[in-house]
Amino acid sequence: MLRKLLLGCALSALPMLALAAPERLTIGMTLEPPALDPTASAAETIADVTLYNIYETLTKIQEDGSVTPLLAESWQVSDDGKTYTFRLRDGVRFHNGAALDAQTVRFAFERAGAENSTNKDRRHFSQWQIATPEPLTVQITLPQADPDLPFRLGMMTAAIVEPGSVATNATRPIGTGPYQLADWQRGSKLQLKKWADYRDASQVAIDEVTIRFISDPAAQAAALLAGDIDAFPRIQASRSLPRLQQDPRFDIVIGGSRAKTMMAINQRRAPLNDVRVRRAILAAIDREAVIEGAAEGYGLPIGSFYTTGTPAYIDTTGINPYDPAEAKALLQEAGVALPLQLDLLLPPPPYARQGGEIIAALLAQAGIQARIKNVEWAQWLANVYGGAHDYDLTIVSHVEPLDLGNFANPDYYTGYDAPAFQQRYQDTLAASDDTSRAAALQAAQRQLADDAAAAFLYQPQWISIARKGVSGMRKDVPVFITDFASWRIQE
Repeated sequence: MLRKLLLGCALSALPMLALAAPERLTIGMTLEPPALDPTASAAETIADVTLYNIYETLTKIQEDGSVTPLLAESWQVSDDGKTYTFRLRDGVRFHNGAALDAQTVRFAFERAGAENSTNKDRRHFSQWQIATPEPLTVQITLPQADPDLPFRLGMMTAAIVEPGSVATNATRPIGTGPYQLADWQRGSKLQLKKWADYRDASQVAIDEVTIRFISDPAAQAAALLAGDIDAFPRIQASRSLPRLQQDPRFDIVIGGSRAKTMMAINQRRAPLNDVRVRRAILAAIDREAVIEGAAEGYGLPIGSFYTTGTPAYIDTTGINPYDPAEAKALLQEAGVALPLQLDLLLPPPPYARQGGEIIAALLAQAGIQARIKNVEWAQWLANVYGGAHDYDLTIVSHVEPLDLGNFANPDYYTGYDAPAFQQRYQDTLAASDDTSRAAALQAAQRQLADDAAAAFLYQPQWISIARKGVSGMRKDVPVFITDFASWRIQE
């Protein structure tokens, strides 16, 4: 009798199991990544798809900017702040079955710092000394103290890659994360599938994720309104926001970022290597007009390569204020014959294309003719950001936090080579306490503004939209990620 009862219970459960359909999520993204190896390209769109989903890092950056353990379960710092000792999680495996250990981490970081590395943070990795005293222990010794190292190790450039997969990660990525690449139809969509063997698979609710790439702002709004997508993090369709706000089907959040939208000025070329000319360019630009026209008003003016909400931020917008008359006077003082003709290269995002039109009109009032050239991301990365540096002016939003040190690198694409700033940046790293470090950071911000190292424009505010019942989307974005393991759907 008992056997029959148990059998009947088991059979009655079968229909319920059959009805348990996988959780599927479809989201929109503005830009498609050029490849899927975040350690080999500067495109942040790669992190948006892969970071914490396919690949993992030693640490994880949370929405509020705090840092928690991920592949490293703990770490310690030496008294002088130069040596970090990380203890790795035991039993972690890659999608191809390979085990994670200290040698894997060492390989990943030494590869990132190698002479032939295309990692955008290669300069940092190349200065590290890495030791592996135990199978699950990694020691990183720095040339100087860096209190931000745990944060940096949660960014995409520090993703831990499996040695046997590096040649094919760009198209067939292998990581330790909760998702694997299922399909990629270039120009259209990318699909991720939950990895059943993930160490915390029971905590991952979404089984399948489809990412649709929709660059046109009007089409982004249309896809949401039609129900074709469940959410759109950091949507560009700000002009459609009033209509979306009136629709009761959606939850809308407006959050902060640590991104810096700027117009880079190529200081390898004359007369842009003259600080008076750069100051003239800045004086010709009305930041508020750019924010209104390029970001529909969703931005905060900045005067340096630093943002509100970041430790030791100061407002430097008053150092180079909007002053068309001053712009003309500075150009005359520099002996520049007008009109000054410059090429303005614009990548695809609407903020760049729309902002470029506004800035070109403003520069024209000061006697500067900006000849607009629209380029695709591949061209921009190769010819502007890459080794060619073939541009006069360009507009881009740098979304990485804590990257003030980029301007201490003479090889950076802006061509800014200022020993005074390089020393100030070193002072930020060598500071022995929070007070002296804050003073050094503020001095560095002022130096960039004084030197007009770039036309620093604004800090974007991101608009994200999801249909009601979809949760997990981040409001604040200290780094570009879309962490699908934290998403949930409640109908």
